[in-house]
Amino acid sequence: MNTNLLARLGMAIPVIQGPFGGGLSTVKLTAAVTNAGGMGSYGAHLLEPREIIDVTHAIRQKTDGPFVMNLWVDREDESSRKTDSPTFGRAVSEMEAIYQKHHVAPPIFAASEPLDFERQAEAILEACPPVFSFVFGIPSREILNECRKRGIVTMGAATTLDEAQAIEAAGVDIVLATGFEAGGHRPSFLRPAADSLHGTFALVRQIVESVSIPVIAAGGIADAKGVVAAITLGASAVQVGTAYLACEESGAHPIHKETLFQPSARHTRLSDHVTGRLARFIVTPTLEQLERTNRIQLGYPIQGELTRPFNAMNEGLFYAGQGAPLLHHHNATDLTRALAALISTITKS
Repeated sequence: MNTNLLARLGMAIPVIQGPFGGGLSTVKLTAAVTNAGGMGSYGAHLLEPREIIDVTHAIRQKTDGPFVMNLWVDREDESSRKTDSPTFGRAVSEMEAIYQKHHVAPPIFAASEPLDFERQAEAILEACPPVFSFVFGIPSREILNECRKRGIVTMGAATTLDEAQAIEAAGVDIVLATGFEAGGHRPSFLRPAADSLHGTFALVRQIVESVSIPVIAAGGIADAKGVVAAITLGASAVQVGTAYLACEESGAHPIHKETLFQPSARHTRLSDHVTGRLARFIVTPTLEQLERTNRIQLGYPIQGELTRPFNAMNEGLFYAGQGAPLLHHHNATDLTRALAALISTITKS
């Protein structure tokens, strides 16, 4: 294990909780993982600058350990910016049968007003979290330099070797190698996500051999054996997402959490029909009907307005990684401590 990195980050075990956006992250979850010896994360890409500062302070009140604040560099697709009311209305009409089936009112058009990344990054600099992670791109050199001056460790997500090399060249401290097994969005930024699909372990090996900065492995890792396997391949630590999303401390809807422990969670698929960007979901009748019906792609984030009513219902639209069948724990503290104990046992044997 890269004990130098763990010491630098202040972690007892090489496990980072994946950041979740859209209200799925909570202060309680972030602090619980950190207090149990790992490092918690908070997905802040939908927060206003003032909220980012407030959340960072709230996490500090619950833990003295390290944690991550995460942002999206690229917050809107061009197709979303160009979507007008008539186009949105045609997309709603295509999906009328789904709305009727689930007895929900069709959404009403509202022009997309994405948050400004530069202003969010300024809030990160002011709040000064221990670690600042980002996806869908690389912040400006000015932002990265300010992070370095303030002692904020930076971590960028890569879905390809080219992206990892670009992250290193920009002066980022750590690269997160995220394979297509991961739940949630594919955060590609040099090529389309559909052209950047690499398995976690193949990607980790390529990146470890090609960059000099520490590599964190992510995607489909949900138990201690997966952690040890990633570290054996050269990763300094791992990021675990779905296993923490299923815990009681996360902001996921109870139906979502329950579904992650059901046999249906064995079957996941990448789809861009839910949010407008490619992401991994549990295959449900709702997802399949959506993919058959929705032919007008509005792009991120306005596509998500079409599907938002289905996020909290049985057989709805639920993020999940391919490691979901390995889930056993419903509590973040228990999960982190169990990972720590099993990692120790495996590495000593």
